[in-house]
Amino acid sequence: MSEIKNHPFHLVNPSPWPLFASFSAFVFALGMVAYMHNWEAGFMRLLIGLAFVLAGAFFWWSDVISEGKYDHAHTPEVRSGLQKGMIFFIISEGFFFATFFGAFFYLWASPVNIFEDIWIFKPGKWIPDGIEALSAWNLPFLNTVILLLSGTTVTWAHHAIKENKIRDVTKALGVTVFLGILFSLIQAYEYHHAGFGLKAEGYQGFYTTIFYMCTGFHGLHVILGTIFLIVCLIRNIRGSLTPENHLSLEFAAWYWHFVDAVWIFLFIFLYWLGGN
Repeated sequence: MSEIKNHPFHLVNPSPWPLFASFSAFVFALGMVAYMHNWEAGFMRLLIGLAFVLAGAFFWWSDVISEGKYDHAHTPEVRSGLQKGMIFFIISEGFFFATFFGAFFYLWASPVNIFEDIWIFKPGKWIPDGIEALSAWNLPFLNTVILLLSGTTVTWAHHAIKENKIRDVTKALGVTVFLGILFSLIQAYEYHHAGFGLKAEGYQGFYTTIFYMCTGFHGLHVILGTIFLIVCLIRNIRGSLTPENHLSLEFAAWYWHFVDAVWIFLFIFLYWLGGN
């Protein structure tokens, strides 16, 4: 006798993807350690871990999409739960970046005797001797304009899908994806032409580490957000997004706005104020 469902919630079927995602994150973390410490084949290990993470995300999200599109499991209660989950995820990402900002503010505001008897900063100096900070009003400012513009286009896409303007959604998402890729290319160019790398000796290492950890992790989030938007663009072209069912686009827009907000703080504090 089949079980009668008398509630509006979705009981998820047994899935291998949570375990696979945990394993993938572990492999990716090991790859990052191997790459940063110049272990043999460290970069290859990093790429393998990243490939596992992307594969796990693809298959897991595919299952979630199928549950909503084919199983009709995304009832109003389920959608509300998914929205709350995305909100908490973005909040957790905010705390993640808050740790880097905390380290920056501590070192920027107190650049003298940070770790007594280990490394001594010169009085009143945040940027160490031998390092020329990147100008905030060149490529960083250009990337700021690009991200702010992309925030308007993704909002355009979100409102267009609510009004069932499918062509406008395609145009808006296409422009947003282009701007996201352009941002990543400009940041890669900036890294390539920067006068300092991630690793540095002595007290220079404080500055270079904070700079690349803050901007690098943000850049990774831009890449992930761009992939998220590409998936939404493909789904919209295939007719999978509707005014009643477009959670993926809504979540992508939220995530992209979060990425925009983090960059604004990075530009103001790390590039502008911290670059002087």
